[in-house]
Amino acid sequence: MNNRLKGIICIVISAFCFALMSAFVRLSGDLPSVEKAFFRNLIALTIVVVTIIVKKEKLHMKKSDGFVLFLRSLFGTIGLLCNFYAVDHLALADASMMQKLSPFFVIVLSAIILKEKCSPVQWMAVIGAFIGALFIIKPSGNFNNFPAVIAAIGGLGAGSAYTMVRILGKRKVTPDLIIMAFSGFSCLVCLPLMIISWKTMTLVQLLMLLLAGAAAAGGQFAITRAYIYAPAKQISVYDYSQIVFSAILGFIIFGQIPDGFSFLGYFIIIAMAVWMFIYNKRED
Repeated sequence: MNNRLKGIICIVISAFCFALMSAFVRLSGDLPSVEKAFFRNLIALTIVVVTIIVKKEKLHMKKSDGFVLFLRSLFGTIGLLCNFYAVDHLALADASMMQKLSPFFVIVLSAIILKEKCSPVQWMAVIGAFIGALFIIKPSGNFNNFPAVIAAIGGLGAGSAYTMVRILGKRKVTPDLIIMAFSGFSCLVCLPLMIISWKTMTLVQLLMLLLAGAAAAGGQFAITRAYIYAPAKQISVYDYSQIVFSAILGFIIFGQIPDGFSFLGYFIIIAMAVWMFIYNKRED
């Protein structure tokens, strides 16, 4: 088995894990989003700290990296809270698809913040993806589409966080430090909000959140391995398999069937992602 195939398998496993995470988050019931986010990140924080201790890894960064690390943690927390809210109020496939707008936000933000040049093809793909998002959001004069708007904001938050990760990566900041900082920051932000809006959970709800955290950790591990085996330009498009997994889980567990407009939106966004994938391979 070559490394490219290993990378594809790992990224598909990651997509399945993140789809499972969303399903477990929804199965945890009507708990506040901050409560769900706290327990999800507490598990992630525990795992990364144990990993650092076992590996005896030395963490280091420059003072100038601190603000970028803070922004990565802030944007990541916003994206996570918005995603959890969306998972509770939208079909799983809709929520996952809106989260997958983040790569297109990265293109825009990289042009603005990192001053990277974007080709006309990239800009057309971004515009096309946002048009696809409109079919999922379905703008109207009432607040029925509010969860979809929150999901889009979550995609923007994730895209902003990934842009900060790119900056930190160029500065050789270790991945475990980035994950630990994000998880710890998110727990600190969510803790007071969770206390204010605390809702006592049942053992079943706690189990669902623990499973969500475990699934998220599995997804993070698998996607990290995927990009070790193969570069993003070869395998990133397979991450969109999460939409398929989310749609299947949404139908089996919750009886969710996205409407025609949502399916059209999925098709447009995935088509733009495939177009970008092919374009990037040709450019390289």
